[in-house]
Amino acid sequence: MSVNVNRSVSDQFYRYKMPRLIAKVEGKGNGIKTVIVNMVDVAKALNRPPTYPTKYFGCELGAQTQFDVKNDRYIVNGSHEANKLQDMLDGFIKKFVLCPECENPETDLHVNPKKQTIGNSCKACGYRGMLDTHHKLCTFILKNPPENSDSGTGKKEKEKKNRKGKDKENGSVSSSETAQLISRIPHILKEMYDADLLEEEVIISWSEKASKKYVSKELAKEIRVKAEPFIKWLKEAEEESSGGEEEDEDENIEVVYSKTASVPKVETVKSDNKDDDIDIDAI
Repeated sequence: MSVNVNRSVSDQFYRYKMPRLIAKVEGKGNGIKTVIVNMVDVAKALNRPPTYPTKYFGCELGAQTQFDVKNDRYIVNGSHEANKLQDMLDGFIKKFVLCPECENPETDLHVNPKKQTIGNSCKACGYRGMLDTHHKLCTFILKNPPENSDSGTGKKEKEKKNRKGKDKENGSVSSSETAQLISRIPHILKEMYDADLLEEEVIISWSEKASKKYVSKELAKEIRVKAEPFIKWLKEAEEESSGGEEEDEDENIEVVYSKTASVPKVETVKSDNKDDDIDIDAI
């Protein structure tokens, strides 16, 4: 069964809901304790770590608390009824969850252990302010800031390490590796050109203008300077191929001979001089 996060609001259509606390008493004598069975679900609805409301109960009741995060067990020493803890949870919600301006629970805590301050910001109305740190729970919060807190020094260091790890995963390279790659730019372009991964026009167009879209403009210029030998070779090869094409066109000219061409007619000329005739018998 769910209840309104702000139980002072009786509207049944109130959008912010949370599960009703379920408490289970275990043990006997001095070892008696109350396990809050669904503390993880309740804390999720409040957008707070489950350790915060559990510790709040301990502060209000003067009882020790235990957190078994691995098994999702949150314990308050002693025997406590669920209704009593539910009423006590209202106090936690009012102090550490609801926005002081609009009373909506869409808030985030911003913990700064160095300055010993706890800030509060509301996503619903835009409120930003500071919490009163006199409550005993605030000491616990300062020592254990929420994961979404952006001001903890420990978190900043962790984020730096994560960024370094992600850079390696994403293929980022060091300055020495960059220098080695730049020196091999002509070979890399040649391999990609031979494998038909890059077209000649694309490479030449790329070489004509340095862009700072992916790297700094200085590095882009340096890359293109290193690529000049290959670009020059490409342009010369293009000129030679265009000249060769013109020669091929000349060679491919076909000469056609017409069968109907007229042949000059040879006329027989008769000689009038009889003396010019040769008598074979006389010979």
